[in-house]
Amino acid sequence: MQAVKLVGPHTLELQDVPVPDVGPDEVLVRIAGAGLCHSDLHVLHMGEEWPFFGNTVGHEGAGWVERTGADVDGLARGDAVLISVIWACGRCRACVEGRDNACEVNGSRLQFPTTPGLGPDGAMAEYMVVKARQLDRIGDLDPVAAAPLADAGVTPMHAINSARARLTPGSTAVVIGVGGLGHLGLQILKATTAARIVAVDTDDAKLALARELGADVVLKSDADAARKILDLTNGYGADAVFDFVGVQPTVDLATAVVAPEGALRFVGLGGGSFTFASDPGTDVLPWGVNVQRSYGGTRADQLQVIALAQQGRLSVEVQRYPLAEYQRAFDDLEAGRITGRAVLIP
Repeated sequence: MQAVKLVGPHTLELQDVPVPDVGPDEVLVRIAGAGLCHSDLHVLHMGEEWPFFGNTVGHEGAGWVERTGADVDGLARGDAVLISVIWACGRCRACVEGRDNACEVNGSRLQFPTTPGLGPDGAMAEYMVVKARQLDRIGDLDPVAAAPLADAGVTPMHAINSARARLTPGSTAVVIGVGGLGHLGLQILKATTAARIVAVDTDDAKLALARELGADVVLKSDADAARKILDLTNGYGADAVFDFVGVQPTVDLATAVVAPEGALRFVGLGGGSFTFASDPGTDVLPWGVNVQRSYGGTRADQLQVIALAQQGRLSVEVQRYPLAEYQRAFDDLEAGRITGRAVLIP
């Protein structure tokens, strides 16, 4: 089979490798599609700092069950499945409490839990071996279009679920960045809350997409964006702000418009930051703001995402590429030419 490997710093390569065997509790998945994420670009550009060279990349995968191990029940050949982005142990205290994206065994205080393509072999291949408990059936959903739901759907769902106390009727939610993550986050907010949704982006095409997806207000991300958002809220600020980009200008915007007791969720990995002091004289954030740097999501988040997609309330804007054209897909993503999500198809 063919697989896209990170073979060295800044270097991807399509290789012929054996089809992997399955263990008793594992499933061989025939990959239908593998989504590309800015996290993949981040890993590619880490250079010598990245510790896992030689492995197959791709943490957004879906496909069909090809073969099951002897101990696997509930899955049969041909079932369409979505592969979880978080491979938690399922047994530690965090997992038992439903916080599998904070797994104590397959992660640590400063290390995210095991994620396919970011250590174990990922989905940019013709086949992939997965523990049966890391798979969810998706019914009649197209697994090519569903593949990005593993991260681009689950990650916004988790961030939004963590802020639901602020997403009450009459509230205002700001979505910064209507890209791969943001366009799904916007749809989740529209489908599951009564909040007024303000979408912000630098790209006119993405703002047009935000309008189509139901944003109540769309704003160009420029020097006037913060003032306009504050004007919309009578100077009070937005109850929840979701930054799906994370570069310095978007972090600055997010901190400038969040309301007192608001929820601030940083999801994008753009490297932006802010300094916060605990004394009452600080003006970086209002009182009581809850800040979270969100990573991935839980099994419950994934089941919610699949359900919304099956109901027709959540869909991914997909640009499809043959697996052999992986480099073109990566180049298009880096150049900002992707609206929604790029998906590699074996």
